Amino acid sequence: MNRITAIVLTFLFSSMLFSQQRDLNFYIEQAKKTSPLIKKNENDNRIITLNHQQIERVLKGPVISLESSLVLSPIIAFDNDFTTFAIASDGSHSYVGYDLSATNGGQYQALVSIVQPLLGDKYLKPYIEKAGVSLKQNKNEINMTSHEIEQLVGYQYFLCLKSKYQRNTGEINLKLVEDQLITLRKLVESAVYKQSDLMLLEIERQNILLANKAFDDNYKSNIYDLNLLCGVKDKGLVDIQDTELSISPNSNKESKFFESYRLDSLAIVADQSINDLKYKPQLNIFANAGYNATGLLSLDHFGFSAGLSFGWTLYDGNQRKLEREKSKVYISTVQFEKEHFKTQREINIDKIVSQLKALAEQERMLDDQLKQYDKLYKAYADQLAHGLISVMDFKNLLKDITSKKQDFQLLKMDKQLLINSYNYWNY
Repeated sequence: MNRITAIVLTFLFSSMLFSQQRDLNFYIEQAKKTSPLIKKNENDNRIITLNHQQIERVLKGPVISLESSLVLSPIIAFDNDFTTFAIASDGSHSYVGYDLSATNGGQYQALVSIVQPLLGDKYLKPYIEKAGVSLKQNKNEINMTSHEIEQLVGYQYFLCLKSKYQRNTGEINLKLVEDQLITLRKLVESAVYKQSDLMLLEIERQNILLANKAFDDNYKSNIYDLNLLCGVKDKGLVDIQDTELSISPNSNKESKFFESYRLDSLAIVADQSINDLKYKPQLNIFANAGYNATGLLSLDHFGFSAGLSFGWTLYDGNQRKLEREKSKVYISTVQFEKEHFKTQREINIDKIVSQLKALAEQERMLDDQLKQYDKLYKAYADQLAHGLISVMDFKNLLKDITSKKQDFQLLKMDKQLLINSYNYWNY
């Protein structure tokens, strides 16, 4: 009954400590869902669509407006030795006020006007091209942000795994020490070893427990950082699942990193096309109808008018030429930045490949050492059971084994971090 109770309590404790299990894909998807940059680009695409609709209506659709005005120019007249105030004068020889031609009854307007552009389709094309480029830029930004999220989350995830593996290795080493403590206690009772020898091994056990506590705290801290990065609201401690990345194969296609430079160049060309619209002829048809009169109000001054308006910029100090020169400079800057990034990318990839080769050699050597240490541990454990070696020598061996196992786990995690970086650059 006591054994069953212990098993149940152990299960409940594990459930409380690790409330749930999560993998790398979960955190990557959560980070993408909560990314402000991705959300901003998605909203920017909606704004671009709305702006395009707005421009289309401005360039092709009619503008209907209601215009109304009432203008009065009163005078003060001094005719026939009388001073009079006239809102609308019908004539005077001596007065103070505007010229009589401006005061002849005032001006009264109440018109409905319409202006319809006639060349809207030709003006709309550059805006359509600009909107298309902008949509592609935002889509590319979403792709690149998603790719960066995969790299950043992957990096933090493997830091968590590193802490977890260190803790697991510490537990294995603790089990080795505790197994030998059982043997050593019996040997102390048989006077094969001294009590001080037992104390030495007990101290080593305490050292491992202390190190494991540090690994636990580091794991918790790294999980909090991972939650912060991914926008995960979770105070419970989770058990992240093991994962192993593989190197992404090289593609014959151009790196997706360069797509942003291509789109930036197209955006500059599109902006130049929009700027060139200022130098194209503009033709509008307009009409109005309603009341338009000077003089006193009269119901017989209702009517309508229609006409054409034409405009064409012929010369503005060669500003068009200057704008085109500026566009060439902008494109040149984009090309320079692309070549600079291309060099950096190639250097980073070559560096990571070199580091991976070096780690592979170190991993092989450490693996061979651990196999030798495993044999040595079995020999030392056998000698300890027969009282043939000092506890200090056995304790030092355990420290060496612990150190080598930790080095081996750290090396494996460093390898995963390098693969994570390689896959980021090899995109």
